[in-house]
Amino acid sequence: MVYQEEKSTHSRPLARPLRWAFLGLVSYAEGVALQERIRSAIRLGKQPDHLLLLEHSHVYTLGRSAIPADVVLDALGRAGMGIEVVESDRGGQVTYHGPGQLVGYPILDLNPDRRDVRRYVRDLQAVLIRTLEHYGLTAHGGAESATVGVWVDERKIASIGVHLSRWITTHGFALNVTTDLSLFDGIVPCGLPGVVMTSIEAEVGSAPDLEEISRICAGEFARVFERSLQAAAVAQYF
Repeated sequence: MVYQEEKSTHSRPLARPLRWAFLGLVSYAEGVALQERIRSAIRLGKQPDHLLLLEHSHVYTLGRSAIPADVVLDALGRAGMGIEVVESDRGGQVTYHGPGQLVGYPILDLNPDRRDVRRYVRDLQAVLIRTLEHYGLTAHGGAESATVGVWVDERKIASIGVHLSRWITTHGFALNVTTDLSLFDGIVPCGLPGVVMTSIEAEVGSAPDLEEISRICAGEFARVFERSLQAAAVAQYF
């Protein structure tokens, strides 16, 4: 007698939705307020997960481990260059955000299956590494807490700093695309004296515009985090 394996009637669970948009140039304060609003809505079950991709005006942000001495450009110099200094509740130390840099703010509920901060950070690194592959760059993630981020050889191309509240994430990553790298000279980036910062443009001699790379990044994010990507209208955020 031949026994035939019975096929399972259970289908694979549907991927959770992930709404995303490229928002263009957004002030740092506006970006923080937007994340907080979406986080509250997710906590109340009124919104799915979101991925906000954008660029900021010139700003140095100080994470929870930052020390004031890591901002080495004085107030007069910062004023002349139009650079704000803002304290942030994200992890990490000091970094720079500005035009030509793709900033990603995932607002995700990691409950119930992704409640692992190290895994979350590794997954963010994987998203960026896979995004860079589209531009012919081989990158790697930092293995230690001091080197979290994404590197091309010994040059840092992306920074990561996150915040979790009851397993809902805010803040995220910053990928240098056509960033003016000289502006990192005004700080000790990520608390790493002597670190060499780089960008896609510096590595390959040209770079895509941020809207193009945001589409690639969103796609890789959905694959790594096993989400169903849904484009959102920019107007819904403002």
